[in-house]
Amino acid sequence: MEMIHNLALGFSVALLPANLFFALVGCLVGTLVGVLPGLGPLATMAMLLPVTYYLPPESSLIMLAGIYYGAQYGGSTTAILVNLPGESSSAVTCIDGYQMARQGRAGPALATAALASFFAGTVSTILIAMFAPPLSEVGLAFKPPDYFSLMVLGLVGAMVLSHGSILKAVGMVCLGLLLGLIGTDANTGVERYSFGIIELADGLDFVPVAMGIFGLSELISNLGNSDERKLVSRKISRLWPTMDDFKRAWPAVLRGTGTGSILGILPGGGALLSSFAAYAIEKKISRTPERFGKGAIEGVAGPEAANNAGAQTSFIPMLTLGIPSNVIMAMMIGAMTIQGITPGPQVMTERPGLFWGMIASMWVGNLMLVVINLPMISMWVRLLSVPYRILFPAIILLCGIGVYSVHNSGFDVLITAALGLLGYIMIRLGCEPAPMALGFVLGPLMEENLRRSMLLSRGDPIVFLTRPISATLLIISFLLLLTLVLPAFRKQREVVFQE
Repeated sequence: MEMIHNLALGFSVALLPANLFFALVGCLVGTLVGVLPGLGPLATMAMLLPVTYYLPPESSLIMLAGIYYGAQYGGSTTAILVNLPGESSSAVTCIDGYQMARQGRAGPALATAALASFFAGTVSTILIAMFAPPLSEVGLAFKPPDYFSLMVLGLVGAMVLSHGSILKAVGMVCLGLLLGLIGTDANTGVERYSFGIIELADGLDFVPVAMGIFGLSELISNLGNSDERKLVSRKISRLWPTMDDFKRAWPAVLRGTGTGSILGILPGGGALLSSFAAYAIEKKISRTPERFGKGAIEGVAGPEAANNAGAQTSFIPMLTLGIPSNVIMAMMIGAMTIQGITPGPQVMTERPGLFWGMIASMWVGNLMLVVINLPMISMWVRLLSVPYRILFPAIILLCGIGVYSVHNSGFDVLITAALGLLGYIMIRLGCEPAPMALGFVLGPLMEENLRRSMLLSRGDPIVFLTRPISATLLIISFLLLLTLVLPAFRKQREVVFQE
């Protein structure tokens, strides 16, 4: 009964005309960046962060959330029609979706992707509504040592689940932690790492960091992308899947929804990990695995359900504990901080309209996305022919205006440009910037909770092991670290990522 009351409150907020408008804007922009290969939701959210300064908290968070899960829908369009993933989590959809398109079945592939995503989004919204209140109550029991250990687990998870070199992932986390320490020490009032630059006395702002590392660097990287967008078919005649397609797809949708819902909550998880895991499961349990890679509809349905479920359940630790499970959620925490809201379990009690309004908007947004993606598919197909060289100057101009408008500071624009070049160098060197962003967001919070813990325990570090929650989280972190140290675990990790 309480959940029904909470959802009624949420829909009363989500269905306000202004919030409906910004949900539609988020879904449209998310679909657009999903359709256009190379941009992605992360860079787009970073570019639109300045806009959130001038919006109510509910509207800004609803819009950013719409961009995130909207990109999961849009990414499947290019994956199926062009064999280029518009969003990284749609990469696995290319394998069978493109083959279906080559066989003249692009319509059923697109419809299956949209319907699977809508079903998974509906289920994951219900899961958030069910599990958010008890998790928030657990979060209220957390003390500074527990929060510190939880953040350690988040950073370790980000390192374990990052692709490529482990050493580079550790280096990126450390770099993020160091960037987060720039500014004035809250306890002593002493400036740290500011090098006498007045603008750095308050530390680096999240907007120029996010826009530089994820926005500009991605744009610069895409300038050298020579991938050609060759459409299989510009005209899609039949959308609705056959009965045989439904019989094959729905079990995969159910499994993908379950897989994504679980993996989305884990530190370092989210849409990308969920989609690859779902595809691996479908191929493993299939009686005819030889069909995969040749146009198996399960290879589209499972991953598409999983990436949308993973995208939405990753909001659970962010909303209930104030801890980002992935870099997108770190971006959402940055947006909440911009609005003067401290993420954590207290949000549900102090701002119930914001909390439940955002959850209800997820279902509204998913319904909008089905309407946006299926009837308007011809418009998205035409957008694929727009050359990237035309989009690039306009996006750069909007980035510069957006960063400058936040504090009317030219220094922020220079910081964005410098970090954009740094992000591009990272990409060229094979270093993932996502762990760095998590380190930047969690670094100041870790330092604050570490100092509080040491003050409460009078300098005794054993406090992190005597509290049951903290000790459990540290044990899990240690077990995850084994995957980085022990050769057997490390080899298995490399095999999994290779697959």
